[in-house]
Order: sequence, then structure tokens, then C-alpha cells
Amino acid sequence: MVKIHDFLMQVIEFSALLMATLILVGLVTVVVVYIIDVTQSQQAIRKNYPVIGRFRYLFEHLGVFFRQYFFAMDREELPFNRAQRGWIARAAKDIDHTIAFGSTKPIHTPGDILFLNSAFPKLDEETQQSAKTPLCFGQGYARAPYETHSVFHVSAMSYGALSAPAIQALSMGAAKAGILLNTGEGGLAPFHLQGQCDLVFQIGTAKYGVRDTDGTLSNEKLQEVAAHASVKMFEIKLSQGAKPGKGGILPGEKVTAVIASTRGIPMGQDSLSPNRHIDISSVNDLLSMIHRVREVTGKPVGIKFVLGQPEWLDDLCQAIQTRGLDHAPDFVTVDSADGGTGAAPQSLMDNVGLPADSSLPWVVDKLIEHGLRKRIKVMASGKMSTPSGVAAALCLGADSVNTARGFMFALGCIQALQCNKNTCPTGITTHDPKLQKGLDPELKAVRVANYARNLLHEVEVVAHSCGVVNPYELGREHAYLVTANGLPQRLTDRYPDTAT
Repeated sequence: MVKIHDFLMQVIEFSALLMATLILVGLVTVVVVYIIDVTQSQQAIRKNYPVIGRFRYLFEHLGVFFRQYFFAMDREELPFNRAQRGWIARAAKDIDHTIAFGSTKPIHTPGDILFLNSAFPKLDEETQQSAKTPLCFGQGYARAPYETHSVFHVSAMSYGALSAPAIQALSMGAAKAGILLNTGEGGLAPFHLQGQCDLVFQIGTAKYGVRDTDGTLSNEKLQEVAAHASVKMFEIKLSQGAKPGKGGILPGEKVTAVIASTRGIPMGQDSLSPNRHIDISSVNDLLSMIHRVREVTGKPVGIKFVLGQPEWLDDLCQAIQTRGLDHAPDFVTVDSADGGTGAAPQSLMDNVGLPADSSLPWVVDKLIEHGLRKRIKVMASGKMSTPSGVAAALCLGADSVNTARGFMFALGCIQALQCNKNTCPTGITTHDPKLQKGLDPELKAVRVANYARNLLHEVEVVAHSCGVVNPYELGREHAYLVTANGLPQRLTDRYPDTAT
């Protein structure tokens, strides 16, 4: 008993000593912080309210997470609200993604696209008996045309902006789902090839991965990339929705040795792409580049842009008619102004470019007007990560839809808004090994595939409700737009030119 008593007394004495030490360290820390705050002149809050003024910055940082989990309603948050993130999470985990009692979505919000159900929707038996027509790119113009049966794919995300485990998971997941993965402008990394999925190699303004030492396009490196069986198509990026007229931005702390070798740039230095291709300053230059890449690689070639000033579309279409259909892009990817990116100036992200619900039908109608719609396929991208977004884009005229952030949510993104830093807590957009270890590529690949399959299934559900068998049969006659006064307007009335 005496020994137990002595032991307990020692524990109490040690605890008291430890507590006293912690209090002393805390007091010393407060004093040091107080002195730092009152002597600095950078921040008035800290100088006027030393120590406690620092909590203002802590709460500002934590506010994003408090709003996301405690205060925001299901449909309030931006860029993606809780209802959207929740659906993607359930789809990725392949758990029940039905809801009960009633929708929380307001149905009179101006700008929303809602669908017109048929009096006689398609039966399951009818849909199972129908054969799907593949979507073909470059048929008759590329030596190796590409076919896909999917209307939903992974949008451009570069290795560099995303971590190696994230790219591995996307590659393996895309292969499981039978969909395309766009490499983004950062070049072809080994991780893109790991899953042996079908790839679209994007050529950005810096021409990473296919550039000579002086930054110009290299035919030899184009052939090296095209030699990979997984690379099915090439996409020349003119601009993207989150930062129209601004090149890619990758902070130097993210430029690792592998990224540097993949892109052909120095390690540890900021990777800044030009605002446009230095060798493309007109529609004729663009058509020459398209023709060159197709001739060198033998594979379909498209262009990606966010629409702003629309006049150049007429110039482009007229130049195609003059030079011949063999100079036309095999596809165009119309990016929405509300698209995402890892880093962009807020002035561009908030204020420049047209959203897809305006630009997509405009592009489609221009192609129809010039007789090019059958020659050129149309992809849409930018915040179309739920079944309603994909179905709406198809109704507006797209042949297929790409999303990036939807797949990031499938990987486990929590919308921490730290993509432009090296501190992503889920390991998706960081190159810190300690943070990457939480991202299991094998597990996340399954979730990527689940998300794609479940989304495609629900787009089919919408299509069947509208009375068509396949999603690509959706058209403007199957939807309406909520106008400024909250009343519906059929898309065929707003965009009447639907003949192809």
C-alpha cells in the first residue's frame, strides 16, 4: 500500500510540475507574441489588439469550413453546394443516392434548365434492346479515328496541379468506366499511363511535353506522344473558363523533378504558360496547327476555348470552308466561364468569359449555320458534374460532357479551396508526401469509376423520362429555361436553329 501511495504521489507531483511548465511556456509565448504584435506595423488589428487580434485571421481561415459544415444550407454554397457534393460522394461510394420527401432545389431560379418529361417515357425493355451508336472523332480525316460510347469524360487536369496518386486514381478509374481522361496542359506523365485508359493529350500554350528547348512545337515529340497506344486524341487549348486569356500557373514549390522532366522545364521554378500560343495569332494559324498535329500524329485533333468575343467563330468557319474540311478541328471543347482551375487571378475567374448555357448553343448554331456540325463534334466542360448539368449540356447541343471538379470530389476533395497551395488536406492537389499518403489510388479508382457509371445511369434516367432511349438523343425540345421572371421558356423558342 505504501508503494502505491508513493507512486500516486509521484504521479501527482509530476503532473503538477508538467502543468506548471506548460503554464509558464504559455505565458512566455503570450508575452513574446504580445511584443511582436505591438512592435510590428504591418497589421493594424494586431498592433491595436495584440495577441487576441490574431484570432481574427484564424477565424477568417476557418470560416470556409464552418460555413461548409454548420451554417450553409444545402443549396447555398459556391462554387459547389452541399447537395451537389453529397450526390457525388454517394455516387462515388456506390451507395443509395435517392432522396425523400421533396426537393430542396428552388424550381423558379432564373437561368436554370429543367427537363420536359414525355407522356410516354421509355420502358426498361425498350432501352435494353436499343443499340448505342458510338460517337466517332476524326472519321475520314485522321489515320486513327477514335470511337467512344460514353457521353461523359474526365476534363483536363495536369500532373502538377494534381498529385501523382490523384492522377493514378483517375487513370485507373477512367479505364474501369471506359471513359476518356484529358491530360491537361502539363504533359504526359507516367501516372497517366498507369491505368491504360484512353487519353486526350492537351497541348497548352507552353506546349509542355511536346516542345523543343526554345518552347516551340516539336514534330518528333508529338510522334513520341502519339506512339503511346493510350493517347487517342490531341486537344489544342486556346483558353479555359477559369482564366480566359491567361496561361497556366504552377507555383515553383510544386515543380518537382518528375514534373520538370515531364514538362521540359527547370525544377523548383514557377511554371507560367504564355497567355496564348505564340505561333497562333489568327484563325489561319490555328487551322494550320490543327492540320499539322493531325498529319504528324495521325490522330483526331480538337481545340478548347471559353467563348468571349464571338466574331472569330464566323472567321474560323469561313476559313475552314476556304481551306477545306481536312483543316477543320475534329472537335471543339466549349469551356464555361464558371470552370475551375488550381490558380487564377480572381478578376478573371469572377468576371471574364461566357457561361456554357449562353456560349454552347451559340457555338453549335454557328457550326450549323456554316454546315460544319456533322464534321465537328462538340464537347462541353465547366461545372457540369451532376446528372442535371450533363443532361442540360446535351440538350443545348453538346455531343459529350467533361468535368474536372466532379472527379476531384470523387477522389475525396472537401472543397478546402487550397488548390493554389501545396497544402491540400486530401492529397489531391499537393506534392507533400505526408499529405499524399492519405490518398489510396486503388480505392479512389473504384470511386472514380462508380461516380462516372452512376452519373451516366442517371443521365439515362432523365433521357428515358423525356421519351428518348439514349442520352445523346436529348435536344432542345426536351428542356426549358427559367427566365428572369421565373417563367419557363422552351429551349427551342430561345434557340430555334436546331437543324443539323
